[in-house]
Amino acid sequence: MAARFIGLYQRTDSGPPLRSCKQLPDGQRSAAQTQHHIRVCNKAAAVLSGVLRMSQSVPGKLCWFLHFRVMLSNADEIIEMQMRNDSTDPRSGATFYQRYHTLEDIYDWINRTAKDYPNTVKVILVGSSHEKRPLYALKLSLNNRPNKKAMWIDCGIHAREWISPAFCLFFVHYSLLFYNQNQAMTQILDNMDVYVLPVMNPDGYKYTWTNDRMWRKNRFPKKGTPCIGVDLNRNFDANWCTRGASDYPCSEIYCGAFPESEPESQAVANFLRSHKDSIQIYLSIHSYSQMLLMPYSCTMDEAENHSELYEMVKQAAENIRRYYRNIYTYGPGAKTIYLAPGGSDDWAHMLGIKYSFTFELQDRGRYGFLLPPSHIQGACNEALTAVKTIALKVMEKSQASTSSRQTV
Repeated sequence: MAARFIGLYQRTDSGPPLRSCKQLPDGQRSAAQTQHHIRVCNKAAAVLSGVLRMSQSVPGKLCWFLHFRVMLSNADEIIEMQMRNDSTDPRSGATFYQRYHTLEDIYDWINRTAKDYPNTVKVILVGSSHEKRPLYALKLSLNNRPNKKAMWIDCGIHAREWISPAFCLFFVHYSLLFYNQNQAMTQILDNMDVYVLPVMNPDGYKYTWTNDRMWRKNRFPKKGTPCIGVDLNRNFDANWCTRGASDYPCSEIYCGAFPESEPESQAVANFLRSHKDSIQIYLSIHSYSQMLLMPYSCTMDEAENHSELYEMVKQAAENIRRYYRNIYTYGPGAKTIYLAPGGSDDWAHMLGIKYSFTFELQDRGRYGFLLPPSHIQGACNEALTAVKTIALKVMEKSQASTSSRQTV
């Protein structure tokens, strides 16, 4: 990889930008650097979710003095382990789903899966990225029942969250393998179609494998600036670019020029708009922090079906704790984690997909975005439990509503 990391750091304190400090050569650390502080000049320095990184150059003599503690001193070794892959053939067994895979491998897996299950899996070209990479979604449909509802799951909206695409692959594999074997999965697939988009941000994901493992945004270059990328999860029309997003193009949470300015977010929004009458559940998979989030993240206001959504995430978290002894926090995004306007889940809810959620998978910060492959199985099992819990709850409510209308 072009970018190398000394370690993973956690910010403990930082002062304001220092405008009077002596300019250092680009990227050079000060002699005063220890395990406790660092001075960064002429960089858009960001410490986000426990990652200390110096991003694109910005003009002017601008320095930050950051205090931090080392969380992972062997980040390079962990990244190398994540990229090690002894199995690229999905037919080689379950170990394929206990590894991270390149974008090319994921595309190959999509084609192979559709070929192996021609009567069940359909590949849909939802759109393409800024760099013209395809956005493929898989439609899982086990029968032709009329008026079937559907569930949408997207993964990889943030490039560095590798456990997210890993879950989408795992979910499709599990669904196909355990249909007619697992009662909950069979019940869900008998009554719902499922759309799965394994990588919503293919340009960014590709870049994390070749250049910068910690890259978050897409790869759209902002004309007239050295800045690259829009945060796709700040680019939807849900209180767009208000508090919790940034209009500064070098920011990690840059909202873009306008809502749906990016081809990736626009493609997903267009698909959901055209299927809003059938899609009943929207799920967006992220990492990390072990949270099951519901609308709203873009405002402190409660969703009109707040109690219903809260009941579902609470039950999902309780099931994860019961089966896997792991703790997930749950609740509305803005009150549970932070304000995040322009998110896909809030937008989907406002569109009319009333059961809309974001899952933040493992872990709570020990490895963060660098979750080792040995943790993939556990993280996916926990997320699968949440998906099953919510889908079954939604089906139960829908059936009760239908029965009630028939009685009347």
